[in-house]
Amino acid sequence: MRAYKFLSDDGRGVFSGFDWPLPNGGPGAWVESDVAACRAGIHACRTADLPYWVAGRLYEIELDGPVDELPLKLVAPQGRPLGRIDAWDTPTREAYGQTCFVRAHEFAARAQGALDDWAPTPDISFRESARLGFIAALLAERLGGFDAHLEERRRQSDWLVEHLALR
Repeated sequence: MRAYKFLSDDGRGVFSGFDWPLPNGGPGAWVESDVAACRAGIHACRTADLPYWVAGRLYEIELDGPVDELPLKLVAPQGRPLGRIDAWDTPTREAYGQTCFVRAHEFAARAQGALDDWAPTPDISFRESARLGFIAALLAERLGGFDAHLEERRRQSDWLVEHLALR
């Protein structure tokens, strides 16, 4: 199964710190792990999951073995990175961050002052796109409930799919 995986800029798992065997002219080496969601296994994303895991680099990954489909991720016993999504570069990350910044301020404005303390300040870097996406979704939730949070995350996913030409 093909999916996506965000890694840090140096190719490490954001939460695990695992140093992934990155592709170099072909797929990276297979990695194997026991499976225990959020503790062990090869964790990856569907396109709808991407906004929850934004990090420095994005890779297409191949999963093998039984794949557990969880609400915000996939978990499998084997995986290997196939290639980097080069479109997820600094300008695109900043554009995504700026989009989320604007959305957060739109939600704060609709709340007529009630959510101003939650809105990101102008000094935040658009490179902090994961945080800005979270803030926009949180403000949507504060304004319209959990369904509004989910809708904002869907909108963010749609943006990523379109701008990164994902399938």
